[in-house]
Amino acid sequence: MSAGNSYELEAWKNHKTILGMDEAGRGPLAGPLVVAGVILPEGFAMENLDDSKKLTEKTRAKLYPQILKEALWHAIEIVSPEEIDRYDIYHATQKAMERIALKAPADYVLTDAMPLTVNVKHKSLIKGDHLSISISAASILAKVTRDEIMYCYDRLYPQYGFANHKGYPTKDHLSKMEEFGLLPIYRNSYAPVRKFREFQLFLRIE
Repeated sequence: MSAGNSYELEAWKNHKTILGMDEAGRGPLAGPLVVAGVILPEGFAMENLDDSKKLTEKTRAKLYPQILKEALWHAIEIVSPEEIDRYDIYHATQKAMERIALKAPADYVLTDAMPLTVNVKHKSLIKGDHLSISISAASILAKVTRDEIMYCYDRLYPQYGFANHKGYPTKDHLSKMEEFGLLPIYRNSYAPVRKFREFQLFLRIE
C-alpha cells in the first residue's frame, strides 16, 4: 500500500511547489536526529512509497535513489545530540524543519505532526508520513540517511551493536551501555542516559 496524495492534489490547485518534511531518530538514546525535506513534481506517483517505518530496509534502499532522481529539490539536516540536549527533541526537530522550510523554493509546506512557527504557509498532518507522498518521501530520505550514520558508528564502536538497534533503548543496547560506558554520541538529556551518568558520578564519589 502506498501513501496517498490527496493533500498534494488539493494543494497543487493553488500552489506550484509543495515541500514535504519528516524526521528519523526522535526516540534513540544515541546518534543524531535527521530531518529531510522534499519537493516532488506535480502529479508525482511512486509505487510502494509509504511511511518509512512500514517499509523494509531493502525497499527503502531501492526507493531512496529514485526519490533523489525524481525530486525537484531536497535538503537533509543532521541534528547533533548536543543540539537535541540544548533544545529538547521536539524543539530541535521543529527548528531543523523551519531551517529547511525557510530555504526551500516552495510556496506550501506539509509536515508530519509538526507545526511551524516561521512565516510559511503550511499544514501539520497527523500520520502525515502515510497520508502524504511528499512527507513519505522525506521520511525515507531521513531514515536511510540516519541508518547509514548509525552503520558508521557501528564500525567505529562495534561492541555497542549500533547496526542492530540504531541507538534505540533496546534491552541489548542498555546492557552494552552498562558494560562499555557512554560515548560522546549519547543524548545526555534522555532519562536512561542521564540516570546512567548520575550513577557513574555516584560511583566516583563513593
